[in-house]
Amino acid sequence: MTSVDAAAGAIADEVRREILLMLRDRPLSAGEIADRFAISRPAVSRHLRVLREAGLVQDTADGRRRVYELVTGPLDELARWLERLRQPDGWQRHFDALETEVYRTRRERRTNEPRETQEKTA
Repeated sequence: MTSVDAAAGAIADEVRREILLMLRDRPLSAGEIADRFAISRPAVSRHLRVLREAGLVQDTADGRRRVYELVTGPLDELARWLERLRQPDGWQRHFDALETEVYRTRRERRTNEPRETQEKTA
């Protein structure tokens, strides 16, 4: 599984997305994270494990507490991949330019036709 696949799978869950948003501002302990949800602590722990395995968070021991911190590298990779969907590929840009040229040529022909017709009949 690539890091893009792992990141996409990890953020597919609403709770995990919320955890990432919480960690955006500062590192938090597992307890601080769990306190913000109406789900069980073991469920939050499973979500944190998924995020850790996807490389989206890292945890460090602080005495008996686990402190989690956001890691944005995999999200950056995912964002670059998603951007490829939004940007037309090289061929699409060429086809768009060709379409623009065809419309411009048609418009010019329509504009010039009456003059040529008038000049021939005069």
